[in-house]
Amino acid sequence: MPLIKIKANKLARKKVKRLGRGSSSGKGRTCGRGGKGQTARAGYNIPTGFEGGQMPLYRRLPKRGFKNPFKDEIQIINISNLNIFENNTEINKNLLLEKGLIKDLNKKVKLLGKGELKVSGLKVEIDFCSKKAKESIEKNNGKVKLVS
Repeated sequence: MPLIKIKANKLARKKVKRLGRGSSSGKGRTCGRGGKGQTARAGYNIPTGFEGGQMPLYRRLPKRGFKNPFKDEIQIINISNLNIFENNTEINKNLLLEKGLIKDLNKKVKLLGKGELKVSGLKVEIDFCSKKAKESIEKNNGKVKLVS
């Protein structure tokens, strides 16, 4: 079929409803903006949470606690997660990220002692490590180096 004979589908483009073209058009008089007032005017914009001059909900509710903006977020890995590695592997943040055990290189990582380690000879470079995790790695002929 030649391109010259192809026609656009009539239903593909919906016509825009024209506002303010008389009462018989279906959108005359108020043009779909309702009655009078601030919302009916051009350029109408109200900030999020504005309640018409009433004290907004976020200001009425009590504020509790303290959020430390300088808090170090720590990513946690358990000792049982290291079983995916082979014997005598050197483990660092890049390798953990590659295997999907951590999600961000910029955040610190802590190794916890939950679970059982079945791999031997691991050399782990990590930010923090619990006593139990360190003991279980060293028991399996591995080494832990703390990097901060």
